[in-house]
Amino acid sequence: MKILLSDRPLSLDLGDRKDLVYFDLSRMKIANCVGCFGCWTKTPGRCVIRDDGVKVYPCLAKSDRALYVSRVKYGGYDTVMKTMLERAIPVQQAFIRLLDGETHHVQRSVVPKRATIVAYGVQDEEEKALFRRLVARNAKNMSFQSYDIHFTDEESVEEVVRREVEAWERS
Repeated sequence: MKILLSDRPLSLDLGDRKDLVYFDLSRMKIANCVGCFGCWTKTPGRCVIRDDGVKVYPCLAKSDRALYVSRVKYGGYDTVMKTMLERAIPVQQAFIRLLDGETHHVQRSVVPKRATIVAYGVQDEEEKALFRRLVARNAKNMSFQSYDIHFTDEESVEEVVRREVEAWERS
C-alpha cells in the first residue's frame, strides 16, 4: 500500500490506483493530540478522539511507501501536517526500545516504509538544514527504511508529486 498525505489540495489524476490512498489533510477535520495517552492505555492502538484522523493513521501504518507534502514553517512541518503526524501516535506503543544507541518507541504493526517528503515554502539554507535534521530524527520513530526530501517552490509542488507517483509505478 502507498499513501499520499498532503497539507493542500492536489489536482492530480491519480487514476484507478487501488494501492494508493490519498488524503488531503486540509479538507479533513483533525483535532490536535491532547496528550492523554488513551491510545496507549484506554484504547490501545486507537485514538480516543473520533474525527477524520482515525482514518489516516491506520493507512499510514500499513503503507510501504509514503509521500508527505508539506509547507515548511520555521524548519518544521506546517500545522496541518504536524497535527496529523502527532495524531499518529497510536501506531506506537508506550514501550521503549534501543535503536542506534537511542531510545525510541516500539512500533505497533507498522510496515517499514520508503518515504518522500515534498517540502515547499522554505525560506533559506538554514531552514532547509533544520528541516533535514527534523526528518532524520523523525525517520527513526516513523519506521522509514529510507527517505528523500525534495525542496520546491509552491508552484512546482504538483509536478514534483506527479513525478514521484509515476516513479512508484515503475518500481
